[in-house]
Amino acid sequence: MKILAVDTATEACSAALLVGDKLFSRWEEAPRDHTRKILPMVQAVLEDAGISLSDLDAIAFGRGPGSFTGVRIGISVAQGLAFGAGVPLIGISTLAAMAQGAYRLDGAQQVLTAIDARMNEVYFGRYELIDGRMQLVGDEVVSDPAALVDVRGKLAGPVTCVGTGFETYGETLSGLADELAVSQVRFPAAEDMLPLARAAWLAGEAVPVEQATPVYLRDKVTWKKLPGRE
Repeated sequence: MKILAVDTATEACSAALLVGDKLFSRWEEAPRDHTRKILPMVQAVLEDAGISLSDLDAIAFGRGPGSFTGVRIGISVAQGLAFGAGVPLIGISTLAAMAQGAYRLDGAQQVLTAIDARMNEVYFGRYELIDGRMQLVGDEVVSDPAALVDVRGKLAGPVTCVGTGFETYGETLSGLADELAVSQVRFPAAEDMLPLARAAWLAGEAVPVEQATPVYLRDKVTWKKLPGRE
């Protein structure tokens, strides 16, 4: 099995390649530089593995949530590569990838993922480890941090928190669990999408290029009201 993963949904940019049980990856925190970085990263991991795009079985991409522009860059790059290679696509949640990263780096079993969504909101998801993969509990949401705590209540036992949302709203979000451990994971990495993409591929969840869709969770952006406009 050969799966390429790309992600540009947040401030980090990454590409990773799974060839059998071998992993090749590139990752860099590069805000506003994704369009220049991502394709050289893809080329680098392909060269490391000694294969070409036409050898791939599928391409995974960070479907969001995250930066609107970043999510669009990621899906556009993935669609272009998949179209050229003639392979299907697998969309992977950026929140799930971050939770998977907490398992890889910290051995986390329960994870709360929160990305700073600006406008006093966070993109949020709760995950639990099942068979080596992080599985979503409930829904991914965009929410005011205080409202999130009111609705969710506290989780028992050790819980790992990841993402920029906990950096920005840590004091408020600490009310989500009795015992919070802070992970070193701040952004998603393409290599953490690969275990999730492999499972999706085996489950027959890959889709044709034209059916791949982003997940924004929020359909509004900050805008400036112009004079004379309601």
